[in-house]
Amino acid sequence: MTTAGDIMHTGAECVVEQQTLADAARIMKERGVGALPICGENQKLLGILTDRDIVLKCVAEGRDPSTVLAGELAQGRPMVVEADEDVEQVLQVMEQHLVRRLPVINHPDHKLVGMISEADIARGLPQERVAEFVTTICAE
Repeated sequence: MTTAGDIMHTGAECVVEQQTLADAARIMKERGVGALPICGENQKLLGILTDRDIVLKCVAEGRDPSTVLAGELAQGRPMVVEADEDVEQVLQVMEQHLVRRLPVINHPDHKLVGMISEADIARGLPQERVAEFVTTICAE
């Protein structure tokens, strides 16, 4: 059985809710990623911040990324999976909620241990299943 932990990329780093979007953008650039989890007190996951969020919800609205805090864009309850979750269940969660990136937590302490992105899925799964996933995610 292939698990979330098998296909995720490790070393996911949170942007703290009090950090600015400019800080988040620098972290994304340094890490070569397009999304960061937003964490609050005790590493509690508050949401996901994407490069697209920074552009559409800040820059395009004429706001200054050096003054807007990451926590301001943390909306809703973030979807997560556990590292030992079967990869098929991971795909179902991503497809059902139309998410392209998914934080991975460990059990039992629920700490962030990695992220799963479309690229991770493409590298870790058979081509037919990747095509099905992309078709579902991109249909909306």
